[in-house]
Amino acid sequence: MNDYPQIADHGMVGDLQTAALISGTGAIDWWCTPRFDSPSIFASLLDSERGGFCRLAVDSGRVAGVTIRQLYLPDTAILVTRFMAPGGVGEVADFMEPNPSSIPTDRHRLVRVVRVVRGSLPFSFVCRPRFDYGRAPHTLTFLDDGSALLRGPGTDLHVQVPPSLSLRPDGDDVTADFVLQAGETAFVVLTTESGAGGSGGHHAAAPLTADEVRASIESCRAFWHDWLRASRYRGRWHDMVNRSVITLKLLTYAPTGAPIAAATMGLPEQIGGERNWDYRYTWVRDASLSVRALIDLGFVEEAQAFRRWLRERLEAGGTASGEPLQIMYRIDGDPYLTEEVLDHLEGYQKSAPVRAGNAAADQLQLDIYGEAADALAQAQEIGDIRGWRSFAGVLDWLADAWDRPDEGIWETRGGRQDFTYSRLMTWVAFDRGIRMATTYSRPADLVRWMATRDAVFSQIVDRGWNPRRQAFVQHYATDVLDASLLLMPRVGFISPRDPAWLSTLDAMDRELVSDSLVYRYDPAASPDGLRGCEGTFNLCSFLYVEALARAGRLQQARYAFDKMLTYANHVGLFAEEIGPSGEQLGNFPQAFTHLAIIAAAVALDEQLDRAGR
Repeated sequence: MNDYPQIADHGMVGDLQTAALISGTGAIDWWCTPRFDSPSIFASLLDSERGGFCRLAVDSGRVAGVTIRQLYLPDTAILVTRFMAPGGVGEVADFMEPNPSSIPTDRHRLVRVVRVVRGSLPFSFVCRPRFDYGRAPHTLTFLDDGSALLRGPGTDLHVQVPPSLSLRPDGDDVTADFVLQAGETAFVVLTTESGAGGSGGHHAAAPLTADEVRASIESCRAFWHDWLRASRYRGRWHDMVNRSVITLKLLTYAPTGAPIAAATMGLPEQIGGERNWDYRYTWVRDASLSVRALIDLGFVEEAQAFRRWLRERLEAGGTASGEPLQIMYRIDGDPYLTEEVLDHLEGYQKSAPVRAGNAAADQLQLDIYGEAADALAQAQEIGDIRGWRSFAGVLDWLADAWDRPDEGIWETRGGRQDFTYSRLMTWVAFDRGIRMATTYSRPADLVRWMATRDAVFSQIVDRGWNPRRQAFVQHYATDVLDASLLLMPRVGFISPRDPAWLSTLDAMDRELVSDSLVYRYDPAASPDGLRGCEGTFNLCSFLYVEALARAGRLQQARYAFDKMLTYANHVGLFAEEIGPSGEQLGNFPQAFTHLAIIAAAVALDEQLDRAGR
């Protein structure tokens, strides 16, 4: 395995506590366990030689001319990879049975079911785990039932196959070859759990029977179908919206309700570049914006779970940044995300450095208070008294602390500025706080909050507006545009048809938009402290669609939306960015992109319905 698949050449399976990426060649080349942010056991996406993988596919050395197609079973997270060859047609169905429990578990099971539906096909199975991001050795033990136990430091991987298959050693790894005829089925079960680190005993998960495997896949299918019944979306883009909300669910850690930004770390925003970050954490901004998407579709329970997590962060304090909130946390609320460079990994297509952890956690980004307030304000209830006091205390603090330069939404490492978006979301924080205090008759320093809200508004209008550009700009000391301001109408700061906003939208059309694709900003005009460039940002592209729709530019909005959907991968997933040749770049799949797809679809449906189109 000496090369790299395209980032987009993957589907994702997960059990709501961890997730794995599986390529179109049938290789699991990314899986961290027991949590999203745990060290990897398969990471060939970041180093094709040292990262580790598990491949189950038609043996291409024995069969020529194999065509591969990948799809999800409709409205599920069951991924099917199909192999079509002159001698037959076969498929591998990969899934993890969801565990919606609030109790974390260290045992996770990924099931791979292979069958031939026509003719006869030879298959090859290779399992080469590389524990702790490829830094740790492992041992191999064959158990009495024919299964294999691959034991790394603190983690065991149990590989089980049916009696008709025979695993054999390949050094400290395992492999198998087998042939299936039409109608025949086999399976491989990969179970991870905390291990004894090689000290004594060979405890392993109880083996599954063929009947239990069939029951498990049906249980998985039923879970997703039952869960999707809560959706009230009846619009024009049903399949894409369903796939996006399933993706958001897969990226949410069930024990806490905290969504992660993406399933991966280290995937580059530019091939060969240094913009390679770890996204397996919970950003207050991203997660807060997902609340509206979930509520719009009717998934109230998931929205409430995140709000509980958010209230706990407000009450806990104790951030690494020293502020009342910090921009990101681990999924269990831990504020410490020490960044390290894994210099033994070459990076995706030699895109180094590979970073684990995220040093941006201690950045000052004042916008998070607005996103958090907006998420809390969308609840149907105010929460307990302690929670309100914590929230009100943060707004009292923000009334003194809002007028400071910060690093901004894009986590630039080029110095602090007075970012317009940060001020915009500060305005949102006070606006939503005032609404909640008034609606629920809660104690608050309303006079001070209102005065601060109005001062922020005036500052944005006076200093964030650039008369020469006839547009709101990135920060007060520049005339550079910034696509984050596409949220201005959505948060209610300005009417979507206000002349000042339409002028800003026109300026973005000219400078940031390439066909339907939207850049965050121009790093050449506004240096961000990093070398290289990046692709267009999918979040911004879908925010652009929403802004066009609410501005009444429906034909342009619908065309841009439909074009954006052509950049989805073969199973409807998006990474963070789109490169110059339409390739997907950055961490994958990205929650930000999929929540923006939902918001754009809902806005477009609403405006098209109003226009009778």
